Amino acid sequence: MTKVGKELLMQLKEATGPFVTIMLNTPADHQGVEKAQLKFKNFAKEAKKRFEKKYPDANWESYQAKLDALATDQSFWRSASTSVAIFLTESDTLVHHLSIHTDDQYYVGDTPYLLAAIRNSQFNYTYYLLALNRDSMKLYFVDNEQISLVDLPDGAPIDVPTALGEETRDGSLSYTSQGRGTGSKEGVTYHGVNTKDEEVEIDWKNYYQAVDTFLRSDLDNEAGYPLYLFALPENQTMFKKYAKADFFSTDAAISMSPSTLTDNEIGEKAIPEIAKQLAEKEVTEYQDLLNGKFIEQLVDIVPMTEDGRVANLFIATSNLVDGYGEDPDAEYDRRQVLNTMTINALKNNGEAHILDQKAVPGEKSLLAVLRY
Repeated sequence: MTKVGKELLMQLKEATGPFVTIMLNTPADHQGVEKAQLKFKNFAKEAKKRFEKKYPDANWESYQAKLDALATDQSFWRSASTSVAIFLTESDTLVHHLSIHTDDQYYVGDTPYLLAAIRNSQFNYTYYLLALNRDSMKLYFVDNEQISLVDLPDGAPIDVPTALGEETRDGSLSYTSQGRGTGSKEGVTYHGVNTKDEEVEIDWKNYYQAVDTFLRSDLDNEAGYPLYLFALPENQTMFKKYAKADFFSTDAAISMSPSTLTDNEIGEKAIPEIAKQLAEKEVTEYQDLLNGKFIEQLVDIVPMTEDGRVANLFIATSNLVDGYGEDPDAEYDRRQVLNTMTINALKNNGEAHILDQKAVPGEKSLLAVLRY
């Protein structure tokens, strides 16, 4: 789950209902924004009716004030996210930007509607990305499919001179750069009568050891987010020999040179490919859960989540059908049942996954893997 997803669940876990949840796709074009604003206002009106019917003694005015503030907040409507989930309580407004398309919908209830946020966090990873050349590096942080360059402190080993000093081991290394003026010597041709291949490799090794020492000693990574490499295969091989940072992971990597790429280009190439590699590994591991005890009928799963017996809950996206069913006045929605079931599983320290059915273990529509 993403960093922002975990933070959202922690905030909602501590919040007190009633909750009003609104989910909207957020088109970037002007006409699309106007339609989304109109839909938002209609949802607010319908949510008020539902709220006053369900909670006649509660105070709607505070909810209305928060909805009015969002309706006129131009920065909110200019968001670059694909969709948004809005969670309101009497005292709080929580806005969670999503990178997936979702169904436009609203909910009023004792608990927030979390299925869209959980689905957004599925196969959506938070990690550090080390763009590593033979003689330079950049560090990025990726969360909710957004990449940002990490601002490193003075003295960080951003290149060989900073890490090892202006001179190499023999003090007389010369080179010809074949890059595009980025400052990196990736693909450099070394020459000079006093330079030996062994000396070059020692500097290579020493530089990577300095990078690893910085990551272990100076990077603030208390959460233990994994670090993946964006580097040529030979640079990955060399770094792996000397990397001792316990959060460095070989579960995914981008095997190409980052030396001539912009920050945006690095993100465009890395984010989908890293997600693909990690998702394939994750789905493979899910299949092993079928070796334990499991159930797959909704009527059986619901009480198991209440009793804290569900370790892993899987819901196929085919269950998330739009609309309130044949009788909207009855306020019954199958997704509400799935949502409550999910919240109960999470409250009892279980895990919840919302996947395409082909990725669910055994390709089942619903699946609960039990603790005992």
